[in-house]
Amino acid sequence: MSWFIKKRQQKTAVEERTVRVPEGLWVKCEACRELIYRAELANTRNVCPKCGYHFRIGVAERLESMMDPGSVELFGNLRSGDPLGFVATKPYKDQLKRLHEAGHDHDAVLVVEGTLKGHPVVLAIMDWDFLAASMGSVVGEKLRLGAERALAQGCAYIIVSCSGGARMQEGTLSLMQMAKVSAALARLDDAGIPYLSILTDPTTGGVSASHAMLGDLNIAEPKALIGFAGPRVIEQTIKQTLPEGFQRSEFLQAHGMVDKVVPRDRLRDFVATALDWMTGGHD
Repeated sequence: MSWFIKKRQQKTAVEERTVRVPEGLWVKCEACRELIYRAELANTRNVCPKCGYHFRIGVAERLESMMDPGSVELFGNLRSGDPLGFVATKPYKDQLKRLHEAGHDHDAVLVVEGTLKGHPVVLAIMDWDFLAASMGSVVGEKLRLGAERALAQGCAYIIVSCSGGARMQEGTLSLMQMAKVSAALARLDDAGIPYLSILTDPTTGGVSASHAMLGDLNIAEPKALIGFAGPRVIEQTIKQTLPEGFQRSEFLQAHGMVDKVVPRDRLRDFVATALDWMTGGHD
């Protein structure tokens, strides 16, 4: 009856395998704390598919999402200097050198000329990755020149703002940009040329106190932080607890500071429709 006897097979040592998950495949949402597959996030223009949280995006992605192909960069030769010889924890000139070597040749704002769904526009996009999109002399000059270009071409001017405020490394010169850009925008208003301001997270300090809130139409992305001083500073100053959602897009829209809160995937269409009405191109 030996055929009923199960033969024992010799076991061979199996090498223990460790499965390594490549870094960067998953991103944790800062709002709902859910893990999101990075490829899925790329398909939603960096908006959380579970809760709608808008992640910050770079200049290149913003440009691609807004403009038709074929935009031309303007004023790309301007570079920040170090007029004060500013040195704190790091010399300012060394910070600028490293950023330019990393490919940030447009300083903290990229200005382009092109079309948005057929509408000729001048578009300026502030770059958070360049010193928190702080407004120094070059940023102010490029924004002014952008307004002058829109005036000369008779086309709409759009600024996509995100910033930590004025650039402290340039002192008073940085603060002067607020008045300079505002004056240039006033010329557009006198000529009846539309200026649209798009506010993204975060838009604070001297930027929110100048061009960011001067649009003929002020548009904000959902849940964007928009204000001058931070909530903690305000609470410490007034000795009061701030309302829920204070300084967020929806709160500002409810109180008349923002005209419309528009999700990122609808922003291009919304701006094009607004330009139809503002330039008399509607039926």
